[in-house]
Amino acid sequence: MDPAAAGQQLNDKIGLKLVEMTPERVVGTIPVEGNLQPYGLLHGGANATVAEALGSVLAALNAGPERAAMGLELSCTHHRAVRSGTVTGVATPLHVGRGTITSEIVLTDDEGRRTCTARLTCVVRDRPPGA
Repeated sequence: MDPAAAGQQLNDKIGLKLVEMTPERVVGTIPVEGNLQPYGLLHGGANATVAEALGSVLAALNAGPERAAMGLELSCTHHRAVRSGTVTGVATPLHVGRGTITSEIVLTDDEGRRTCTARLTCVVRDRPPGA
């Protein structure tokens, strides 16, 4: 990680907390409060940020320490509005290959209702020497 970017992480700004991290499953939560759009609903961009963050962690865990995973394509379907509480995201792998890793990320509200389904594909490359 670039030390200059350490205090500028979007995950921190939205309040993302990583709860579980394994190559098979990454779980995280964000508060709805502070992540709203003008109508008082959870911002779709917050859903996308959570999805990309969780899927990227999952890809990095599967890529291994000598490789780097970077987001290539993200798609999100927003199923249900959320006005309060916490949103939980769970990322699981759909495809783990040498060049790409694709994950499904399911976000749910406090009642366990699906609020968003996302799919993230990351490209995987060898880390440059010294990186």
